[in-house]
Amino acid sequence: SSQNLSEEFAEAARQLKKEAPRIQFGKIDVTHQHDLRKEFNIQAFPTVKFFVNGSREDPIDCKGVRKASTFITWVKRRTGPSTVLINSTDQAEAIIKADDLAVIGFFRDLHNDSVEAFCETARDVPEMPFGMTASEDVCANYGVQRNSLVVFKKGKPVHNEVLEDGRQNKLGLTRLIKTFTLDLVTEYNIETSVKIFDVPVENHILLFTPANSETFNEIYENYQSAAAEFRGKILFVLVDTDEARNGRIFEYFRIRDIDVPAVRILNLTSDAKYKMPADEVTVENLKEFCQSYLNGKAKQHLSSEEIPQDWDKLPVKVIVGKNFNSIIF
Repeated sequence: SSQNLSEEFAEAARQLKKEAPRIQFGKIDVTHQHDLRKEFNIQAFPTVKFFVNGSREDPIDCKGVRKASTFITWVKRRTGPSTVLINSTDQAEAIIKADDLAVIGFFRDLHNDSVEAFCETARDVPEMPFGMTASEDVCANYGVQRNSLVVFKKGKPVHNEVLEDGRQNKLGLTRLIKTFTLDLVTEYNIETSVKIFDVPVENHILLFTPANSETFNEIYENYQSAAAEFRGKILFVLVDTDEARNGRIFEYFRIRDIDVPAVRILNLTSDAKYKMPADEVTVENLKEFCQSYLNGKAKQHLSSEEIPQDWDKLPVKVIVGKNFNSIIF
């Protein structure tokens, strides 16, 4: 909520006043400042923007940061080095073990384009520590090929991404790394919904199924297998249809009891929805659906109510999606 964020923001300001007095914090109530709201195109609340070198042109958006500690890291990485330079295995171990998650870049040398992409990514992911190294010993110790990024979870490597010189997509890297703040498959509920929307992946796939059915374990395993392949490109979400509080999400996707298990893809930017053509939730069907969606070949699913029996009785006809074309055109 705005109130919560306001408190965390104030806490960050208090702590940074001692450490970095050059950084000033301010807050604006745009309900009274219409000109400022317009100038900076403020659509959602709360919005945090960072102005650099006294310029009001092109401030940097600070998105999805909700805690004082993350704010502080975000600001520090914008005003100073965004990653720690690692020279020894001990130093690497300390970073990897200090937190649940850590990201280490292993490089041939520290002056190439992929290092730049790595440091830029670190600025946008303040939730976890970033370190980089060009030390032969450290690379050999972890058996990692040079020019790769490794994500460590609870001290163990869980993902290795080879960084290609100069062609690295920073947004793609940011999306991929942020997904590690969630489980491979995230169950949708009140607590996780905020986290799901904080990860900047615009494609979400949702599996609607009752969690207590006999086939649940098998379906869930298939869903997890497919999820590993599309990490960073499509976010895998599970919706338990037995949970009454999920009612609004069924309505939004027009899912009925007889439809489950059902699989849908939602594009958050366009709000377009897609239905998996196959009925069975197998690894093959899921992979095929995701791939055809990413290739732009999936058909948009325009859900519709059934045509009412008395749609034609009165002078004003009742139109739903299914009879729209035939009646209007």
